[in-house]
Amino acid sequence: MAEYRYCSTLKTMRLTEERVAKVVKDRIFSAAFHPCSSSLLLAAGDKGGRVGLWKLGGDWGDDGVLLFEPHTRPVCCMAFSPAHPTQLLSLSYDGSLRCMDVEKSVFDDVYNAQDALKTFDFMSHDSLTMVVGSLYGDVAIVDRRTPGNSHESLHSLDPKSLRCVSVHPLQRHYFAVAESRVVSIYDSRRLNKNKSQAVSQLHGHSLSISSAYFSPWTGNRVVTSCLDDNIRVYDTSAMTSTSSLLTTIRYNMQTGRWLSKLSAVWDPKQEDCFVVGSMLKPRRVQVYHQSGKLQRSFMDTENLSTVLSVTAFHPTRNALLGGNASGRMHVFSD
Repeated sequence: MAEYRYCSTLKTMRLTEERVAKVVKDRIFSAAFHPCSSSLLLAAGDKGGRVGLWKLGGDWGDDGVLLFEPHTRPVCCMAFSPAHPTQLLSLSYDGSLRCMDVEKSVFDDVYNAQDALKTFDFMSHDSLTMVVGSLYGDVAIVDRRTPGNSHESLHSLDPKSLRCVSVHPLQRHYFAVAESRVVSIYDSRRLNKNKSQAVSQLHGHSLSISSAYFSPWTGNRVVTSCLDDNIRVYDTSAMTSTSSLLTTIRYNMQTGRWLSKLSAVWDPKQEDCFVVGSMLKPRRVQVYHQSGKLQRSFMDTENLSTVLSVTAFHPTRNALLGGNASGRMHVFSD
C-alpha cells in the first residue's frame, strides 16, 4: 500500500519550462535543496568553483539566480546544515570547506586541507562535527566549535582513492567510505592515525565505486554506485564484518569524461527508494525501490534533452532536482 502511494505521488511531479534554469556557468558537480517547505530554493556547485542559488519564482538576482565564486576548483560536495538551515556548506578540490550564510551572502572558512577534498557528511545532530574525506584516502574529523580551520584528527584509510563518505543516521559514530573497490564502515571512536580497522565491509565491486550512502531513516541499507555498471543494495542492519548483498541492478554508469558521474541517492522521505540519473534516451531520471523494481522514469521531451548526472530529492516536499553538464538545473515538482 505504501509503495502504491509513493508511486502515485511520483506521478504528480512534473517538469515545466519555468522549472529549468541556468544556475551556474559550468558543469554541475553537486547540488542540494534547502529544507524549507514553503518555497523551493536550490544550490548548485560547478566545475569552476562557483556556487549558484536558485529560488523558483524568485525575484532576486538574474532569473531568480544568485551566483558566487567561493572556490577555485570543482565544488564536488554541498549540503545545507540540517540544524542551521541558513548555512550552506560547500567543499572543493581546492582543499577548502566553506560555510555560506545564505541570508547575508557571506562565506566563512570551516576547514582547509593540503589535499584536494572530495566529500563530507555531518556527524552530530547539531551539524557542528563533520567527517571530511580527501581524494587521496584521508579522513578528517572537523569540529566547527574549535577555533581555526584545522581538523581535530586526521586518519589515512585507503592510499589509492576515496570517493564518498556517509554517516549512519542513528548511530552517528559509524560512517561508510567508498574506497577504491570496497565500501568500508568505520567507527569514529576507534580510528587510528595510520591504519584503521573497518567494522564492516561491502564487497563485490570490480571497478571504482563512485558513491555509497546509508538509508535515511534506519541506516539498515547502503546503496552503492559503481563503474562496473551496477547499483547494489547491502544489508547493514547487523554491522557484521561483511555486509550481505541484497540487490544488484544492471545500470549504465559510463558517463565519459565530460559528464559528472552518476550516483544513486536515497529519497530522504522514503526509507527504501532512491533516485539516479540515466544515460538512456529519451533523457530521464529514474527512481528505484531497494528490491530493484523501477518506480518511476521522469521524462519530458520538451524540457529535458540532456543527461542529469546530479540528482536529489527534497527533504520534505514532492520535488526532485537534476543538474547537467552546462550548469542547468531541472526541477520535477507537484
